[in-house]
Amino acid sequence: MKTGKAGTDRRPDSIQTLLALISQSYNTKAWHGTNLRGSIRGLTARQAAWRPAPNRHNIWEIVVHCAYWKYIVRRRILGEKRGSFPLKGSNWFRRDSGLSERQWRSDIAMLESTHRSMCDAVARLKTGALPLKPRGSKVDNLAIIMGIASHDLYHAGQIQLLKRLIR
Repeated sequence: MKTGKAGTDRRPDSIQTLLALISQSYNTKAWHGTNLRGSIRGLTARQAAWRPAPNRHNIWEIVVHCAYWKYIVRRRILGEKRGSFPLKGSNWFRRDSGLSERQWRSDIAMLESTHRSMCDAVARLKTGALPLKPRGSKVDNLAIIMGIASHDLYHAGQIQLLKRLIR
């Protein structure tokens, strides 16, 4: 798309576009509806720990799972080694109703900090790094970054459904 004087290219920068996509799926207003951060706004620890059935994930576990995958995205695109996620384990972390409101708020803060850290890593990437596959990855940086935005929206939808089931 060429517009403006002397054919100036006014396409948005790819990294900025990806950051906008990540932001819409996580915490800024978008036409599609509720994003991940909006889906947990106002929830109590008790609500977040409610399970629709035994051995099914609750909202709280989804939140920590999303924080973990933001950590993984940052680690992959920067080529970092494993081991700096605040919790032991991987992917899914058990969260039950015996945990406190303080712990729920702490896990939300962890989601926030992993999100910011991931966004900082994306912002530091050069556009030329987008088609590159990180060591050990089956997909390139562009797919990883677009995937985390989709991941947030997928889980925001799950959370919205679980909230309706709680009522």
